[in-house]
Amino acid sequence: MKKPMIGVLPLYDKDKESYWMLPGYMKGIELAGGIPVMLPLTTDRDLIMTLAKTYDGFLFTGGQDVNPELYGEKVEEFCGELCHERDTMEKFLFHQAVLLDKPMFGICRGIQLFNTLLGGTLYQDIPLQFSKMVGHKQNAPYDKPVHHVSIDNESLLSKLLNLRSMMVNSYHHQGIHELSDQLVCNARAEDGLVEAVHMPGKRFVLAVQWHPEFNYETDQANFKLFQEFVCACGTPMVPEILY
Repeated sequence: MKKPMIGVLPLYDKDKESYWMLPGYMKGIELAGGIPVMLPLTTDRDLIMTLAKTYDGFLFTGGQDVNPELYGEKVEEFCGELCHERDTMEKFLFHQAVLLDKPMFGICRGIQLFNTLLGGTLYQDIPLQFSKMVGHKQNAPYDKPVHHVSIDNESLLSKLLNLRSMMVNSYHHQGIHELSDQLVCNARAEDGLVEAVHMPGKRFVLAVQWHPEFNYETDQANFKLFQEFVCACGTPMVPEILY
């Protein structure tokens, strides 16, 4: 059986002017049966369109904050580092992948990006704009679960994991404020913050706020996320398969 080729969005180090990658993103896909390939960071639309058509699915990684201008807000002083190239590339790639019905899995920045590109908004800083009830930005080690999430019983995530709750790690200071009307909330933290979403009507567009790339080896539920994503990437497109 042919293994699906999965494009992994690159991380960018501004100070070193370099692209880089956390091994967990790649190994999670590889161990789940896929072939991960780190994509180039580019704003060339023709190249991005070629990437969208070539790969079987895409993993949208964590990293810099999403530019608030994408959801109609000014950049506040408490917003973190931005990356124009990532915003530009990922915006165009995401919409092309939606049109082509390519599976997509978003992690941390990924869930924020999906929500923003589909008309939602973000908290630019959770402690300042939402709540300090839950510590969403933990210290190392990052594979350690630090807070609880409740999973909606009827959600896609519940069906995939057969769970109603789980403990997750957490390393972010931004999060979903207004949820896009094109996404369905699958899980929330104890403070009510959206922790997982999916896009109905697509083969697989799922995103989580936590970081399965850090504990896929020790947590079966998080490895299952990679397995389900890779499985969707290897499944031929059938119009009747709708979530």
